[in-house]
Amino acid sequence: MSITPEHPATLDRRTVLRRAAAVGMLATPAIGLLSACATSSGGDKDNEKAAEGTKSEKNPLGVKEDAPIEVIIFNGGYGEKYATDVHEPLYKKAFPKAEIKHQSTQAVSTVLQPRFASGNPPEFVNNSGEKLIDFGSLVADGQLRDLTELWDAPSVDDPAKKVRDTVVPGTVEAGSFNGKPYVLYYVSTVFGIWYSGKLFKDNGWAPAKTWDDFIKLLTAIKAKGITPYGYAGANAAYYQWNVILTQAAKIGGVDVLKNIDNLEDGAWKQDAVKQAAAAWAEVGAKFSDKSFEGLKHTDVQLRQNQYKVALYPSGDWLEGEQKQDTPAGFDYQLMPVPSLTASDKLPATALRATAGEGYFVSAKSKNPKGGLEYMRQMLSTAGAKGFTEVVKAPTVVTAGSEGFAFPPGVASSQAALKAAGQDVFNLYFDGWYKELDTEARSATNELMFGRINADAFVERIQKRADAIKKDSSVAKFKR
Repeated sequence: MSITPEHPATLDRRTVLRRAAAVGMLATPAIGLLSACATSSGGDKDNEKAAEGTKSEKNPLGVKEDAPIEVIIFNGGYGEKYATDVHEPLYKKAFPKAEIKHQSTQAVSTVLQPRFASGNPPEFVNNSGEKLIDFGSLVADGQLRDLTELWDAPSVDDPAKKVRDTVVPGTVEAGSFNGKPYVLYYVSTVFGIWYSGKLFKDNGWAPAKTWDDFIKLLTAIKAKGITPYGYAGANAAYYQWNVILTQAAKIGGVDVLKNIDNLEDGAWKQDAVKQAAAAWAEVGAKFSDKSFEGLKHTDVQLRQNQYKVALYPSGDWLEGEQKQDTPAGFDYQLMPVPSLTASDKLPATALRATAGEGYFVSAKSKNPKGGLEYMRQMLSTAGAKGFTEVVKAPTVVTAGSEGFAFPPGVASSQAALKAAGQDVFNLYFDGWYKELDTEARSATNELMFGRINADAFVERIQKRADAIKKDSSVAKFKR
């Protein structure tokens, strides 16, 4: 999953996102899922053969035209209307005889664990949210359909173009595990620290680029009686370890993250990670609210919309997720994580960005060809533009957001992405090793809410990383 660097002069949104490949968001483990999964001796191949149709110019994947398809959508920041109002109608138009069964959920693993265990999974799944299923374990267990056939199929809009040629470079690699594509990451996602442009303008505050200016900003906010910085400890510690590791990458360079992803010895004990953890522990001690540890993400996000919290770490799905609670004129804006020192290897503009929000086709479903075709419709210009119009977020389809006027937050994140140029990076371990993600979340709460220091933080996570590395039952991935 290596990314080849380009000359800076050639960089645009496409090449930036080539460096950006994510595996998973907001993930927690699906307890006992894979141990309960039904195994099969070619049953998935039998299913696919039974549901095969005749290939044609309009049906290049050979979908059986009257075969039903079941779609499971995570009803989170992007909602479900993009599926019910855009993607499913496109599929129905292409295959009017096919019945589409739709279900939305905020607990993907809860819904799907018994389905995988019984050998009856749905065709298409949006695997996201607090209770997503561990992608790495699903791949290792043979539950996901190889997407190579999809990427090599002719696109909906131009049969002379393969689907892979219509998306941002790096999209296929984003969902690949040891060289094989199993996951479609569909949404262009930028991570950073979010604030209200109105609140900052009203108080004469400016986003900080250096750590000294950041501490001064937090101090000024605190003096106004506003909680300077917050995240939800109950389910969103992911947001904060993402900030800490973004800081570490800025301090020590992108190899800091690569070493962590590849389970290199001592990767979590690198000086850059310790420095980042110590800096953010100070923020937690002096500028946050300890009661936030018991809150969920929407609780803290609502407090920000009420101007009770100034700064909040997240991805740029935040604006869409909060649209019902955001007051007029709030003006979401993104601030990249500030530089810690003048000797940081990456500039203040550097940030984490990715092709995010994962979708897969179940290999053992009754109609996997239908699942592949559903993805092909998603990756059409109409599918991508429809998604962007509904959720106000850009997709990986290069023609999908041309000419679209994004709301303030996404416009801000896209501007930050452009300003970052080649200094864009990503990390993978959270989707590859769910135990490690869980440990990082727990340790982050311990650090940010004052129960351990930076040394104990890195020691604790390193211990879990070492155990995973030594465990031969855990599938390993490299980049």
